[in-house]
Amino acid sequence: MKRALFPGSFDPITNGHYDIIMRGIKLFDEVVVAIGINAEKKYMFSLEERKAFIEDTFKNEPKVKVVTYKGLTIDLCKDINAQFILRGLRNPADFEFEKAIAHTNRKLSKIETVFLLTAARTSFISSSIVRDVIRNNGDYTVLVPDSVRVDDK
Repeated sequence: MKRALFPGSFDPITNGHYDIIMRGIKLFDEVVVAIGINAEKKYMFSLEERKAFIEDTFKNEPKVKVVTYKGLTIDLCKDINAQFILRGLRNPADFEFEKAIAHTNRKLSKIETVFLLTAARTSFISSSIVRDVIRNNGDYTVLVPDSVRVDDK
């Protein structure tokens, strides 16, 4: 089985993430969306909310699994037998950042990183932009899957 891990904070999941996951399931037998836990980071959405958003978005897609984790991504890959890390690239800055992480992961393990370029229609979307739109009472719904709903953030 070709299993890919798609790690991130997903605060919240965006249409860009959705696009990468949907394209990833065409390449892999399973895509595990892994929500990283960083105690030093301030999140807008709780871990439970972020996990529920993703699970609801992919409830009809058996090739997508959702997990949470702490620690090194490569350790989770080993634990779940994922041979690949899946990452999306929006721009050259993403590439430089992700390249350094991919080289480090490759040095520390045998896990390959697979990069997919984001679709032009979603390449401008980031979770931080979505959070800013939410904070300022903008229409965030055009930037995220239908499962992402904000009560009072």
